[in-house]
Amino acid sequence: MKKQILFICCAVIAYCLSACNTAPQQAPLKEKNLPKHVILIGFDGLSAHCLNNGADMPTFRKMMAEGASIYPIISTNVQTTDSRFGDTTEFISHISDLTDNPPILKLEDAEPIGPQGYLDILLIAPCTGNTLAKLANGITDTPVLMAAKAHLRNSKPLVISISTNDALGINFKNIGQLFNIKNIYFVPFGQDNAIKKPNSMIARTDQIVRTLEEALEGKQIQPVIL
Repeated sequence: MKKQILFICCAVIAYCLSACNTAPQQAPLKEKNLPKHVILIGFDGLSAHCLNNGADMPTFRKMMAEGASIYPIISTNVQTTDSRFGDTTEFISHISDLTDNPPILKLEDAEPIGPQGYLDILLIAPCTGNTLAKLANGITDTPVLMAAKAHLRNSKPLVISISTNDALGINFKNIGQLFNIKNIYFVPFGQDNAIKKPNSMIARTDQIVRTLEEALEGKQIQPVIL
């Protein structure tokens, strides 16, 4: 069977990921075999560095083991800001080595995703509140947002894996707005600390692959709110 080409753009964002031990536990879902694809992963937040030793790396490695090729795309914040999560230069080098592909770092390099139409699916994971708000309002001032805009023009699925401290606050309306936009899907998410951070929600990144599979079939994985 002829290989499909799948590009997943993962935008990595602050306070993210099961690597930071914040997501609630739930029985794993049975996965299908993700087809062999080319995957574009974009990283869009400071906690992208969590991925260096995080639980999402096995997810990406599993995709590659099944025949996927992964290409990273990295936002300006990740490129220029060191944080408690790690060193920027080290992170970019690690991601490049892991994927064996150079990252997309500039707006002008992300824009051709639209006219060339080479993505099957795009993933922003995790997606910060800042990126949620900009995406909901059509702002494209980072490589990841430009990639999302360029990809959506081709009526292909965009998957969002949120990680934001204001999901139930000022960004609640933006999440609702994005839910109602055609071809946008969400990785299941829930509150990561309802007592200390009642407005904070984070995606179950262990369900990324399953969410991608469903989105490729035009379906929102359920349940989406955990």
